[in-house]
Amino acid sequence: MTLNQLQQRIRDLYGSKDGARGTDGTFMWFMEEVGELAAALRGGSHAERVLEFADVLAWLATLANIAGVDLEEAMAKKYGGGCPGCGRTPCACGTAEKP
Repeated sequence: MTLNQLQQRIRDLYGSKDGARGTDGTFMWFMEEVGELAAALRGGSHAERVLEFADVLAWLATLANIAGVDLEEAMAKKYGGGCPGCGRTPCACGTAEKP
């Protein structure tokens, strides 16, 4: 599934609910899922981690849909040419900058 397909799937499944909830409410749900992922990474099973990663990605797609951001375009713009700092793949700029 591409990022565009992911966004469309989430839009098809939950678009009207997501729009009604708005950005603030959706962001809070996203943060709750990030917390659940953190807990699963600390002590959950592999199966639990898989589900929590899926939930976090789905809520990120929801936020992007509400904000009118195309995730595939955003990733291509920021990372399509390699490292945003040095432009190389793999990164060779020696910074500890996070993605």
